[in-house]
Amino acid sequence: MANLIYGVLASLDGYVNDASGGFEWAAPDEEVHAHVNALERETGTYLYGRRMYDVMQVWESMDLTDEPPVMRDYALLWREAEKVVYSTTLEAAATDRTRLAKVWDPEEVRRLKAEAERPVSIGGPTLAALALRDGLVDEIHLYLTPVLVGGGTRALPEGVRLDLALRDEHRFASGVVHLHYDVRR
Repeated sequence: MANLIYGVLASLDGYVNDASGGFEWAAPDEEVHAHVNALERETGTYLYGRRMYDVMQVWESMDLTDEPPVMRDYALLWREAEKVVYSTTLEAAATDRTRLAKVWDPEEVRRLKAEAERPVSIGGPTLAALALRDGLVDEIHLYLTPVLVGGGTRALPEGVRLDLALRDEHRFASGVVHLHYDVRR
C-alpha cells in the first residue's frame, strides 16, 4: 500500500497564495527545489484539483533548454508520473499520462493507494482538504517560507483535527523550513 503525501509550499502564516492570488513569494530557490525533487522522485501518481493542475501543467511543455538542472529534473519527474485531475468543468486533459475524474471519491483513492507501488501525491489545498477530512493523507510536508501574506488560500483546512508525529525537519539557507509529519492513526 502506498502513502498519500501532501506537500505544500506556504507562507509562515499558512497560506499558499496571498489575497490577490499571487504566489511568486513561494518560488523555491535551487536548494529547496532540489529537496522537493528528492521527495517527488518516488511519486508514481499526482492527484490534482483543477486550479492546481492549471498551474502544474506548464511542466509538460516548458522549454527546458536554458533552465537550471534542478528544474529540468523536476520536469522529467512530473512528466513521467501519472496524474488524476478532479474537475467538473474540464473537458479534456492537456497533458500526457492524465485522466479526469468528475467527482472526489474517497473509496477510489483508497483503492488507488492499496494498488499503488509508489507514493501518491496530492496537490492543491482544496483537494488536499478533502483528503485530510476523509483520513486519507499519510504524510504532510510543509515548506514554510519566511513571509507573512496576511490572507489568501489556507494551506491546511479549518475544522480538521489530526494528530501528527514530526518525522524530520530541515532548515534552508533562504530561511525556508521543511517540516515532515506522519499522520497518526
